[in-house]
Amino acid sequence: MSSNSAGRLWAIKEVSSRTPRVFNWPVDKDGNAVKISEFYGVNTFTGKTMRDKLPKHIYTKLQETIKKGAKLDKSLANEVAHGVKEWALENGVTHFTHWFQPQTGLTAEKHDAFITYDDEGGVIERFSGSQLIQSEPDASSFPSGGMRATFEARGYTAWDASSPIFINEDANGKTLCIPSVFISYHSQALDNKTPLLRSMTTLNNSALKVLGLFGSKAQRVSPSLGPEQEYFLIDQAFYSLRPDLIAAGRTLIGAKPPKGQELEDHYFGSIKERIQAYMQEVEFELYKLGIPVKTRHNEVAPSQYETAPIYEEVNLAADHNQMTMETLRAVAKRHNLALLLHEKPFAGINGSGKHNNWSLGDDLGNNMLEPGKTPSENLQFLVFLVASLKAVHKRSGILRAAIAGSGNDHRLGANEAPPAIISAFLGEQLTNILDNIEKGEATAKSTEERVIALGISQLPDIARDYTDRNRTSPFAFTGNKFEFRAVASSASVSIPMAYLNAAAAEALDEIYDAITAKTASGTEFSKAVLEVVKDAVVETKDVRFEGNGYSAEWVEEAARRGLLNLAKTPEALAQMVTPSAIEFFSKAGIYTEEEVEARYHVNLERYIKDIEIEVHAISDIVRTMVLPAAFQFQERLATSIKSLKDLIGDKYVTEQTKELTNVAAAIGRLQEGLAKLSHKSEEAEAMEDLPAKAAFFASDIMAAMSEIREVADYLEEVIADDLWPLPKYREMLFLS
Repeated sequence: MSSNSAGRLWAIKEVSSRTPRVFNWPVDKDGNAVKISEFYGVNTFTGKTMRDKLPKHIYTKLQETIKKGAKLDKSLANEVAHGVKEWALENGVTHFTHWFQPQTGLTAEKHDAFITYDDEGGVIERFSGSQLIQSEPDASSFPSGGMRATFEARGYTAWDASSPIFINEDANGKTLCIPSVFISYHSQALDNKTPLLRSMTTLNNSALKVLGLFGSKAQRVSPSLGPEQEYFLIDQAFYSLRPDLIAAGRTLIGAKPPKGQELEDHYFGSIKERIQAYMQEVEFELYKLGIPVKTRHNEVAPSQYETAPIYEEVNLAADHNQMTMETLRAVAKRHNLALLLHEKPFAGINGSGKHNNWSLGDDLGNNMLEPGKTPSENLQFLVFLVASLKAVHKRSGILRAAIAGSGNDHRLGANEAPPAIISAFLGEQLTNILDNIEKGEATAKSTEERVIALGISQLPDIARDYTDRNRTSPFAFTGNKFEFRAVASSASVSIPMAYLNAAAAEALDEIYDAITAKTASGTEFSKAVLEVVKDAVVETKDVRFEGNGYSAEWVEEAARRGLLNLAKTPEALAQMVTPSAIEFFSKAGIYTEEEVEARYHVNLERYIKDIEIEVHAISDIVRTMVLPAAFQFQERLATSIKSLKDLIGDKYVTEQTKELTNVAAAIGRLQEGLAKLSHKSEEAEAMEDLPAKAAFFASDIMAAMSEIREVADYLEEVIADDLWPLPKYREMLFLS
């Protein structure tokens, strides 16, 4: 056995002999499995816990604060903090932290113990209202786009009372986590949560104005979200032998396996014992945190899976999705598995996304995207439907920027992921209705007659059944919600949802102004609504597409329609800083102009750094692993040919000589490719203009890496198996 492959062959043996970790679901004193409802949210400071731990008047005021999305009255803070501390100490918590979401896409936390000195110099547990409400982490070490320099380190985290406090529990202790926003000394948003909360306020105000036209008594409208989370699992032994997965999250080289997903046998297939044990333990941990995970299943690609929760308000769903990703990763280690959240960890098979199921609901329990039971309710439904289309049509560039990233560039438009062209899918029935509205076929006078003439009086009975799913659409209507399918699997949902909320608010404002202008001039209300809906239908017709988003014909058709096709991150991110976008963000209250520019630079820098890491990783792998294996194989072939010629002459060595020539040529191309990549990297390093540098990475650097990969993958296919050092696709994807 060659020393090259020793690690890989050990990993294969290790994986093949693993005994799956057994996760035992907790049982009661009678030996019966404990119901989820009996321990759900045990690690969360829920409404019930608040009621038990807080004085009644404090509890009532806090609930009002949470429901209205208002700021916490400082006069309540000390008593709330005392109740939180008592609950935490009872549960064995020793430290607390403000848990926030910086622009890394991950979460951050700084732990402090519940201790202070008493008057006699002893130590007591104490937690004040000021500690609950605010903390001051260093802001200079997080991405800020230049808004915080090292000498301007002060930043603040502030408790987001709308998201429940929770306990993070692991084998080494428990920490009280206070969900928070992260802002600078001058109140600039440094995190992903603050823009989301701002967008919710904007959308609430706009939606309430429109609902008021229909006589609604609602006092609050909030977006809801159910993010379906896709992910890969491979054995930790394989992961540890893949420097590219460790450094970059994706395989930078790797030949196509004999079998991938061609047989379509993994999707919804029987879940392996080892994976099911993992999923059950993940769900157990999530239930304790009050995260309503509902669904689990095998995804399309081998070793790919999905988990999906019940819908929640978008800010809570965003927090819960971050907690879900952290839990998926932590539990994977207990099962000797490695979690891969990269959008395209393996070439040639499906990548992973985060399907964001988005809708709007009021405090009376109504879903604005749910077809109604009366003609009037269906007019309201149509208003919110076309507002969503207007949002996607007018702000498609911003929505594309919201999902941009080096990983998603590899995924969008490939293997069932939606394309980079942002379009909307409604299904045959709703398309026909909008077409009829555009044609003006509803000529009856009364609201009911108009609605019946349009064929929408019975929407509640048929919309859910007749609204098909289009897996190639980035933004598809699925009965009572839109599914934003293009969001990256590793990303925070906060930014895509913030931009979508703001775009919907802008559209609702335009619709409100148009309706009120018509009614002010004497047009009867229902007629005015239908006229405005018709205008919106005509305006947004180009963004609606019911066909195959993967087809070359759609690319050509989209260009004719004037739709953006932003395939690479740098050009997508540039949409953030157009004059129209800056005005939009400012008017919606999402970002100031300074914050927009800062976000743009943070995202560009992240893109460049991601690819720089990949450049170093692929260069190291090729130099220290692929080329040594190729040299050994070349020597083995040369020795074999020489021995054969010495024994029997040239008669039978022609084909072997061809193989040796091909391997030698591949080695040469690989060395040339490395030199080219190095030269391109030096050229990029000298660039001072950040957008130009990012564009160069997207074109020249990525192309140079692709050339190296093509040759390395060829060598993997021809080099003797006992010489190849890296775990192969066939092993990582099918041995678990």
